[in-house]
Amino acid sequence: MVHALSTNHSILNQYIAEIRDAEVQKDSLRFRRNLERLGGIFAYEISKELTYETKEVITPLGIANVPVLIDYPVLATILRAGLPFHQGFLNFFDKSENAFISAFRRHHKDGSFSINIEYASVTEIENKVVVLCDTMLASGASMVLAYKELISHGKPKHTHIATAVASAEGIDHVKKHISKNDFTLWVGVIDDEMTAQSYIVPGLGDAGDLAYGKKR
Repeated sequence: MVHALSTNHSILNQYIAEIRDAEVQKDSLRFRRNLERLGGIFAYEISKELTYETKEVITPLGIANVPVLIDYPVLATILRAGLPFHQGFLNFFDKSENAFISAFRRHHKDGSFSINIEYASVTEIENKVVVLCDTMLASGASMVLAYKELISHGKPKHTHIATAVASAEGIDHVKKHISKNDFTLWVGVIDDEMTAQSYIVPGLGDAGDLAYGKKR
């Protein structure tokens, strides 16, 4: 199942507009903050799919029966562009454990590139709900490789894949390479085009560079 959150009018669309805007992007602090805000909105939406139990809460005037979250997801992200988006999830799921995956493009002389997983720091995920987030889902190759790296450390109960901006091609790639029963995909906005270098159009550019500065 694919949830495209921008199809309904909400404040999410304001933050999507700002992370796309070339003028607003000049302020890297605001860019990171907007990604963090988006992560919070995604966390709220995904929280509706999680497990709760009723807890008695003692107030100054009595007892309130409140549904509380008992199944905190493991939060995983792909370095480095995913970090501010991931922080938005962590602000809401503040009791969650975390996993980090380092993936990078290795460019070749013929202009092509391959995706490599360099390092993974993964907590216990066996039979747990996992949220795997990254700011962009372009070709989908990084997300699929990151997912495969995660499940090499254990079998999650279910994985929620979240991304702010996705290409239609990237979504198709994820659907093709991950069993539909194992994941739910949450996207902010879906763009139809992608360049030969796997940049989404209109997209927003290189999220990692915009958040943390250009790579050498």
